[in-house]
Amino acid sequence: MADAAANKPTLTGSLPLYKNPEPLNPQEHQGKGLRYNDRPFDFLSESHFVPVTLGEFGATGSRFPIIFLGEHRTPVAAMGLQAGQNLFVDPTTGHYEQFAYLPAFVRRYPFVAANHGPDSDRFTVCVDTGSHLFSDNPEQPFFNDKGEPTEFTNRAIDFVRRFESDVKLTEDFVKRLIELDLFDQQQATFQPRNAQGEPQGEPQVIASYWGVSSDKLRALKPETLAELRDNTYLGAIYAHMLSLANWETLISRAGARNAGAGAPPPPPQA
Repeated sequence: MADAAANKPTLTGSLPLYKNPEPLNPQEHQGKGLRYNDRPFDFLSESHFVPVTLGEFGATGSRFPIIFLGEHRTPVAAMGLQAGQNLFVDPTTGHYEQFAYLPAFVRRYPFVAANHGPDSDRFTVCVDTGSHLFSDNPEQPFFNDKGEPTEFTNRAIDFVRRFESDVKLTEDFVKRLIELDLFDQQQATFQPRNAQGEPQGEPQVIASYWGVSSDKLRALKPETLAELRDNTYLGAIYAHMLSLANWETLISRAGARNAGAGAPPPPPQA
């Protein structure tokens, strides 16, 4: 259940993109809202990883490597090779690449949910008041003159609600993969080459992450594979595994970005 105003639940942990999320309420945010400028995606320009949900694996995997990070094996789309650089946001214009899939985590911004504890299905909708989109002279106000959420805000609340539901499905998916011990540690590597295209020096590691092991997947019992097929998990697993081919494209993008800036392409960094 969502609340537009509540008793200010605490947001804990590091949340990518967000600087200063506050519970959205008319007492503090009347007359405020969002104003979109000519650099709408500046907030994303320094994020090289973006979380994705289970239902997005097909669309995400067509363009980005999908990898799993951290203790909780959070699935993310890799959008760059080094911290502070998103290769899909133009540094000159602040625009996101046309026709590239935009994960729901980004589309939700600057709104976010603060949960009311692990045993509650309630959450409070928050807004990032540190966002460059947050404005005292908004194009899209949060509340009307009566202090009621505007249609824009109600749509945002509904999107946050649906996103939270997708997050829960994703957590169940990851939990099942952990139970089946399908993850192993993997790496993406880059082989430097000379002007003639010949290998030069040792391959360099550009990313270390958790991924689904093809050997462990093949070793599953037929009935377990049938379970993963029937609950749609198997399709998501294959989307993840196929998406790893996008590391090569990401490396090429990084080289082109650096070359366009007037510098020789340096070795990519994780």
